[in-house]
Parts: sequence; C-alpha cells; structure tokens
Amino acid sequence: MQTEQKRTITELAELLHTLKLSEIEYEENGVHLRVVGEKSVPGTVIQPAVAVKSEPIKQTNSDVQKKDPVKHICSPMVGVAYLTKDEHSPAFVKVGDHVSVGQTVCLIEAMKTFNPIKADKAGTITEILIESGSPVEYNQPLFSVA
Repeated sequence: MQTEQKRTITELAELLHTLKLSEIEYEENGVHLRVVGEKSVPGTVIQPAVAVKSEPIKQTNSDVQKKDPVKHICSPMVGVAYLTKDEHSPAFVKVGDHVSVGQTVCLIEAMKTFNPIKADKAGTITEILIESGSPVEYNQPLFSVA
C-alpha cells in the first residue's frame, strides 16, 4: 500500500472518530476507500443508512404542482459545516438572501481542507438547516430555497 493511501486512510479514520460517524467513503483517481467504525459501542444508537436513488424520477405536470416548492441545497460531502469564512466575517448567506447558481453558501471542512459549497439552484434562502461548526453528512440538506 502506498504511503499516500495510508495517510488518506489514517485521515479518514480520524475524521470518522472526530465526527462520531459510523462509516465514511472516499474516492479519488479511481481508488475507492471505505472506512467503517465499530459496529456496536455500548450506549450508542446506530442509525440505519438511507438509500439515495441516483436515477431521476419522471414527473408529470400534475406531480410538479403537488410538490412543495421548497428545494434544498444539500451537502456534497461529509465534514464540518461553517456558515462564515472565519469568526470575524459575516455569514455567506442569511435567511431572505437571494442566491444564484455557483454562489458560495458555506464551507465544509473535510480532511483538514475547507471546501466552498456552491448553490446548485437559484432562489431565496428560506431556512438555514445547520449550525456553524456542526458535522454534516453526505446529501444532508443545508439550506431551504424557494
């Protein structure tokens, strides 16, 4: 095993422990890693995994009208979310702000790297669903957008 892969596995294991996750997956340059923590620790509750369907769902016009118009900006990764650049800076966005596609809405720290999270849809922020400094999971809703 290469030194870089060993270092990546070690960093993933540390992130798993720090964020108290049950497992974490990482893929880069065709190498797929999955680190799984302890299966049962006394006094902990293991949450069941939620399957995410990758194929688009076909909808008719009547289906779209029945749906709630609120959309979400979701986390593209596991890590710790921050709503500001640093403790002295204003929040990237606040409730009532209009965001456009590609606008940075928060940062997620993963493996000691701060990753800017950009809006994948335009609209008005109606709700902030996370607290700054809180751990987030892959595909977890971060912001509600209408």
